[in-house]
Amino acid sequence: MVISVVGLGLIGGSMALGLKESGFADTVIGVDNKTEHVIKALELQLVDKVALLGDAIKQSDIIILAVPVDALVSLLPQVLDDILPHQVVIEVGSTKKKVVDAVVTHPNRANFVATHPMAGTEFSGPEAAIRHLFDHKTCVLCDVEQSNPDLVALIEKMYVEGLQMRLKYLDSTAHDIHTAYISHISHICSFALAATVLEKEKDEDSIFNLASSGFESTVRLAKSNPDTWIPIFRQNQENIIDVLDEYINTLLKFKGLMLADGYDKFREYLVQANDIKRILNK
Repeated sequence: MVISVVGLGLIGGSMALGLKESGFADTVIGVDNKTEHVIKALELQLVDKVALLGDAIKQSDIIILAVPVDALVSLLPQVLDDILPHQVVIEVGSTKKKVVDAVVTHPNRANFVATHPMAGTEFSGPEAAIRHLFDHKTCVLCDVEQSNPDLVALIEKMYVEGLQMRLKYLDSTAHDIHTAYISHISHICSFALAATVLEKEKDEDSIFNLASSGFESTVRLAKSNPDTWIPIFRQNQENIIDVLDEYINTLLKFKGLMLADGYDKFREYLVQANDIKRILNK
């Protein structure tokens, strides 16, 4: 099995490493438009070799597109133009609807499987690649009824056997709604909190010396690469604004209770929020 990974950052690099080390891939070819990423991926042995995109496609059974979601909209149709019937193309972006819509009428649409392996960190680049990043995490497969069943089965096997992931199936519209709730809002709120603290607290030493684990964990996502997240926010804008409105309303409710000295009611809301422990500990 020859797999090409296009985009050798955190997700692409970690997938390349996992598929190599699990033995699912006999050969992993790396592709990236940044020379320094290609060099580093070879140094770190994330890939077996590197190639230009066209050459990599010709050699591959599976082509994984791990690039920012705005680039996917133009790159995915180009890759599908050049594939053979036995080849399958997947992407691993955090938004789905606009990407899927970009190839809905493509003659090779059946050779494409939309996927979202839901794992990551706040770091980027080949150096951020992590062994076992995907172990026991969930991968969402979207709109699989539009893909060749045999190729879907191959990708399912890749994620389950090659990366040790669980599988969930959604349509692309539902995927974008749910990821707005549980992923995208977390990132945008982390960026907002970091920006607020930097604006209000001008003493950097105080931030460094007084920051507790709670603050650090809350702003961890604000370390993420803006070049990754701005396209995600743009593509899923409608859903993110919807959940952001609800979040702002909740903050205003909490503020109002504090101004009114309504701490008994405030406590009730916090107890309700504690229920998230039950859901996450299932």
